[in-house]
Amino acid sequence: MTGITDVIFPPRCIACSAILEEHSPLPFCPQCKDGIRFIRSPLCPRCGIPFTAPDDVDHLCGECLVTQRPFALARAVGLYEATLLTAIHLFKYGGRIGIGKVLGGIMADFAGGIWDMKVFTAIIPVPLHRKRLQERGFNQAVILARTIAKRFGLPLDFLTLRRQRITAPQVGLGREERSVNVRGAFTVLKPERARGKRILLVDDVYTTGSTLTECAEALLDAGVDSVAVLTLARALHEHDVSGNSQDISPAAAKK
Repeated sequence: MTGITDVIFPPRCIACSAILEEHSPLPFCPQCKDGIRFIRSPLCPRCGIPFTAPDDVDHLCGECLVTQRPFALARAVGLYEATLLTAIHLFKYGGRIGIGKVLGGIMADFAGGIWDMKVFTAIIPVPLHRKRLQERGFNQAVILARTIAKRFGLPLDFLTLRRQRITAPQVGLGREERSVNVRGAFTVLKPERARGKRILLVDDVYTTGSTLTECAEALLDAGVDSVAVLTLARALHEHDVSGNSQDISPAAAKK
């Protein structure tokens, strides 16, 4: 039965603000929901990048075959395009924190469906430098991670991992530039607090993985037992974040 609150304040799609005609597990109108490409098999079991051939099976992508990843595995809910791109931009750059809490709930539903969340000791969001935090007013990764941590009763640790130097925005940078930009940017305060823990590292978007790699390496160097990565979205093309059209998918890497 529709409550009086829904009559006065009808639920709206978080991406386009259209009034939702019926309740749905996902807070999107039918058109926006159709604009989400959820990531499912076949994919790389290490970095989680999806493969385009529907009859393919899960296997390591070309990059994971030749690159040692510091994280055990990474997964993303869907591709960074259309609906998810719009929702993330409204949240991250538009200051729509309420949208972030909803997106965190979607990530929690996804994580609970693929993992036994009890294996993790703590959830750590990718940190912002304090100057960037002052400019934006919030860390989008903390909001996402807090929702996930609350869902599963896990400790949220946003103090142990610290961004020790400010870096240029990753938007507009290519793969190698991104890697150089964040190299050595993260450190772990009080390593004894992290030693032996199994960490779920949370961020909004996995693009080339440079930032997540640096975070995971800093945690492992501090004695963390293992790191898994969870993001809301996965970018497959450089133009998704920089306006260019360089393909960064495994298929393109083979060309």
